[in-house]
Amino acid sequence: MNITVISVGKLKEKYLKMAIEEYSKRLQRYCKLSVLEVPDEKTPDGANEKEELSIKDKEGLGILKHIKDNMFVVALDLKGKMFSSEEFSEFLSECALNGSSNICFVIGGSLGLSKEVIKRANFKLCFSKMTFPHQLFRVMLLEQIYRGFRIRSGEPYHK
Repeated sequence: MNITVISVGKLKEKYLKMAIEEYSKRLQRYCKLSVLEVPDEKTPDGANEKEELSIKDKEGLGILKHIKDNMFVVALDLKGKMFSSEEFSEFLSECALNGSSNICFVIGGSLGLSKEVIKRANFKLCFSKMTFPHQLFRVMLLEQIYRGFRIRSGEPYHK
């Protein structure tokens, strides 16, 4: 299985980079993983709705450049479906069984994802109704993907 994570913004914090490296290393035995960063656009203080839409659209174009036609795209979106870890593991299995062996998870910037990215998505996934920093969310996503593969394989890790 090929998994691509496309995320808006550059990781700066060393501890987050280390966590990404750790989960990337752990995932090597389950899938081929690519983590891509798309530059984020600066949001001026007091930006109006039109400016925010323009920022999301620019970030969205950067995301869409990396999405290939054969990818099953999962947009991380507050309006998406919520899963337990077991259900997420089953989702990964179903993707593989249904021929979707190229899965692309997309994490938006601080303003979220553009309408075009949401429109391209095959599935919308929500981890929580809470808001998380998108840099930290990358680690959370990789951890859940790793957990999902461990559950799927019947290996110890999940509690």
